[in-house]
Amino acid sequence: MLIRSWDRGGDAEWRAWLAEGRDFGVLAANGPQGRGPVLVPTHFLLDADAGEILLHLAAPNPVWAALRADPHATLAVTDDYAYAPGYWRAEPGTPTSLYASVHFHCTAEIVEDAAGKAEILRRQLAHFQPEAPLAVAPGEEPFGPLLSGLRGLRLTVREVRAKFKYDDKKPVAEQAALADRLAERGTGLDAGARAQLLRRNALRTTAPDDRAGRVAAGG
Repeated sequence: MLIRSWDRGGDAEWRAWLAEGRDFGVLAANGPQGRGPVLVPTHFLLDADAGEILLHLAAPNPVWAALRADPHATLAVTDDYAYAPGYWRAEPGTPTSLYASVHFHCTAEIVEDAAGKAEILRRQLAHFQPEAPLAVAPGEEPFGPLLSGLRGLRLTVREVRAKFKYDDKKPVAEQAALADRLAERGTGLDAGARAQLLRRNALRTTAPDDRAGRVAAGG
């Protein structure tokens, strides 16, 4: 994805954004030649400090063959998106898409042993349903007998690319006016896009030093 200097997200920014509960994305692996990539919508567990992502999928999933042929994979998370018509501008112009997207470029390790799959499933359950944790052990109910029907996946993160495209290239006042437009329309994910737009606007107007540091940290 194209990332301009003004919409690049730094490490602290994308971590905070994902920590708000964004743990569903699209896993992409290189498919057979001439057939395009294999895309898998999936929940995942991110351990940002360890630099790894854990998930599990059904054994018949075509992604396994793709990852065995080429272990390079990308997990993309996109949210808080909205369409901004060109006529919303002070001077009508080109429409634009507002969105946040984080891409993890990874090396994949397929986990096939029962103990390894159980560990991944335990950690996922602790994350997604901490109010009702369940034991996962090979051969033991309720999940042990089901482990043969799935495989685990450990993704080692090699690079993170984050984009927060919310009109930072425009004057501060125009960016704020766009937030008002989103509030007026109030459909789809407008509220989420507006919240991100106002957050980025605040970085520009109240903490220019912090913003400069964030941009520098992002590369």
